[in-house]
Amino acid sequence: MVKYFNAKTRMVLSACAGFLFLWICQAGAQSNAANNIRALTILTIRGAKDSVNTDTIPASWAMKMDNRTPQDIFIQKHARPVDESIFSKDSLGMIVDFKATDSVIYHVKSNMLYLYKDADVKDPDDDITANTIEYNRNNNQVRAYGNSDTSNEISGRPTILQKGSKSIMDTAVYNIKTQKGILKNTFYNEGEIFVKADIAKKVDSNSIFIKDARFTTCNLEPPHFDFHAWKMKMITGKLAVSGPAFPEFEGVPMPVIIPFGIYPLTRGRHSGLLPPTFEQNSSYGLGITGLGYYKVINDNWDVTTRANLYTYGGYLVTISPEYYKRYKYRGNLSFSYQYTKILNSGGVSEQEYQTGTTMHINWSHSMDSKAHPGVSFSANVDAGSTKFNTYLANNPYANFSNNLTSSITYAKNWDNGKYNLSLSATHNQNSNTHQINVQFPTLNFSTTTIYPFQKKESADNSKWYDNIGFSYNTTILNQLSFFDTAKNSFRSLLDTMQWGAQHSLPITLTLPALGPLIFTPSVSYAENWYSRKDTLSWDAERRKVDTTIMRGFYTARQMSFGVTMNTRIFGTVNFKNGGGIRHEVRPSIGFSYTPDMNSKNYKNVHVDTTEYEQRYSVYGIGNVVSAFGEGQSGAITFSLDNVLMMRTPNKNDTTGDPENKYKKFNLLDGFGLSTSYNLLADSLNWAPVAIYARTSLFNNKLSVNSNMTLDQYEYGSHGNRINKLLWSQGKIGTITNGTLSLSTSFSSKKTDDRPDSSRIEMDPNMPLDQQEEQLNYVRSNPGEFVDFNIPWNVQLSYAMGFNRQVNPDYSGFHKVFNSSLNMNGDFSLSPKWKAGGSLYYDVINHQVGMMTLFLSRDMHCWQMSINITPIGRYKSFSIILNPKSGILRDLKINRTRQFYQY
Repeated sequence: MVKYFNAKTRMVLSACAGFLFLWICQAGAQSNAANNIRALTILTIRGAKDSVNTDTIPASWAMKMDNRTPQDIFIQKHARPVDESIFSKDSLGMIVDFKATDSVIYHVKSNMLYLYKDADVKDPDDDITANTIEYNRNNNQVRAYGNSDTSNEISGRPTILQKGSKSIMDTAVYNIKTQKGILKNTFYNEGEIFVKADIAKKVDSNSIFIKDARFTTCNLEPPHFDFHAWKMKMITGKLAVSGPAFPEFEGVPMPVIIPFGIYPLTRGRHSGLLPPTFEQNSSYGLGITGLGYYKVINDNWDVTTRANLYTYGGYLVTISPEYYKRYKYRGNLSFSYQYTKILNSGGVSEQEYQTGTTMHINWSHSMDSKAHPGVSFSANVDAGSTKFNTYLANNPYANFSNNLTSSITYAKNWDNGKYNLSLSATHNQNSNTHQINVQFPTLNFSTTTIYPFQKKESADNSKWYDNIGFSYNTTILNQLSFFDTAKNSFRSLLDTMQWGAQHSLPITLTLPALGPLIFTPSVSYAENWYSRKDTLSWDAERRKVDTTIMRGFYTARQMSFGVTMNTRIFGTVNFKNGGGIRHEVRPSIGFSYTPDMNSKNYKNVHVDTTEYEQRYSVYGIGNVVSAFGEGQSGAITFSLDNVLMMRTPNKNDTTGDPENKYKKFNLLDGFGLSTSYNLLADSLNWAPVAIYARTSLFNNKLSVNSNMTLDQYEYGSHGNRINKLLWSQGKIGTITNGTLSLSTSFSSKKTDDRPDSSRIEMDPNMPLDQQEEQLNYVRSNPGEFVDFNIPWNVQLSYAMGFNRQVNPDYSGFHKVFNSSLNMNGDFSLSPKWKAGGSLYYDVINHQVGMMTLFLSRDMHCWQMSINITPIGRYKSFSIILNPKSGILRDLKINRTRQFYQY
């Protein structure tokens, strides 16, 4: 029988028997298929290579899962990337995304998800990462922990990111649905805050209770300082509150206990108190400065209110609203009310205190150019009482400011800027003279140059008259002038009202160049409108000049004709070594004719008992528009500008580039003079000669600028010019005024990579209270603005000048001299210590006008600043020690003393 079963038949029968055996086994185990064989599925994570062997999962981890035997585990070798479709939303509960670099294990029966190595689980509120994460779908609980190596170093610590906060811990048991959990040995970070907690308990998505907390803003480990609190509560994104705490520096506890602490964690704009600082002032008494409140009204408005309070009774209150609307406008307003009560410090006085009330207002507004193309509105108002700046404490820059100016302008243009209209209001006042000038409204209308004969389509055969162009400009002014020390009524202010207008119509013609010469003829017509006419007369009894004012509408006109020729001339001197000097001369000669159209508006008046007469214009005394000159003029004008350049061989050049073969620099950036000669005048034909020179020396390290005015005629006993040329006496002339200024700066090489724009730039148009606040902030926070890596930095400037002024009684003239030296700089005593200061010295009076010194120390997360003003009318001393962090910046140690001499 065996012979009938050959090899082929035996193979077929064996296959059938095997299939029958497998079918019987499958039928017997069908009832346990879902519970046993497929109870555990091991898959490789999405993106892993197919060659990953899932048998590498530690057996100890697998045995932890309900003590299942290897027969209960189905291992998929060479598994493909996991398909997320096999996990429904119902099977994973709150989880929206997960991943791991080694493997992901999902146990269907127990609803457990296991992620190994670089595990990451995300839900709508949290992002949890760790070396190992276990997620129980039945109770939505996540267990996360790291992995320790043989050296007990832990890697893959659990990290929780939630609403901008970050927590790193050793272990975490966390419910992603209720947001409750226990975190052990946790490092918590939110914004600038770093908290180390022994045990942290999350009670909801926002609140955390901490036991044995260390609070700091230093990002080093270990930190330079911290506050050790036994209990703390943190509300994410709002604030942190601690019980009793004591500070530690470099791990050393300080013998100071803080009863409680409130630390704001709110990000963005939010309302809140502004803590004050304390200072001592010899004139004001003890003071609390900067006490205030910041209120957010809406997305476009907020208001800051601050107050300075002093024990002698003085105070300063400032209200500063600020507004901003994107692509529309931006601005801020500041109103300050100051009641001054100062202790008398000089000599015996009937009153123990000096009192006074002053006010100040600032308004700055700018409109976005994209809001209304062709229309602009801007405002910059700086006005107030004359003595306001004088009584400001700890602000020497404002104390020496004598001028206040303001401007408000509305402008509109049409036809791509061809026509322009502006309406403005301006103000200026001087605290020395107490005079205030207000100009409102001031209207200006102008056009660009219009070429009426020019064709719309350009052609090569254009005519000379196509280049004839004219423009028009008119300005209407209104002005009030008064003194703030006088009692001004509304009617008295109206009496000072002045108005005037200026109109001008220039006509120009650009002719083709005649070789190197360029000729430019011109015609100009101007007309002025005046609101008053002033007549002067000598009162012999009282020995003074009286003024008679006649109000009305008056006009004056002026025309002029002229032609100007200019060119450029070059000369070169070459040296044997290839270097040389190049001289460029830019001469300009012009002729102008002005007919006599205003002699009728000029009169003579006696000014003293000697019957000396002086010429004056009836429109040139009290009007806001200047008067035209008298007499006809046929003037030849001369001007000459020179530029002197030099080149030398560049011995350090190894590139062979022709551009680098020579070093080029200017010996003189500019040197020239200008004057004129009136052909039609019967005397005093020559105008004074204006001379100027400017250059830079020592590789642009030293800038030199100078100018002077040279008069060729003699002067009489009354300070008037006499028709006697000094040239005929062998003299060049008399210098009537002149200035000379030198400026230089030196510094070592910068090693700080921060751009200069990141440092503070003081805007001169910034409101005064903001300037004061910004300057105080810079002094208190030098680490943010001082480059400690620049060893030294020095700026020097010197200016001197004089001018001749006629005596008030016309008895002659006197010379007024001025000379001043300005110096400021700083230098590094060490990589963390910086010292410096500034000095203003009046050379004529041999006295120091202002001197400030500072000493700064950068301590990584802390900073110290010492500021001294030892000389001058305003003396002060301050030392401030505070953290750099914005959250703890008000936690400062400061000592301030100020001394004033009024």
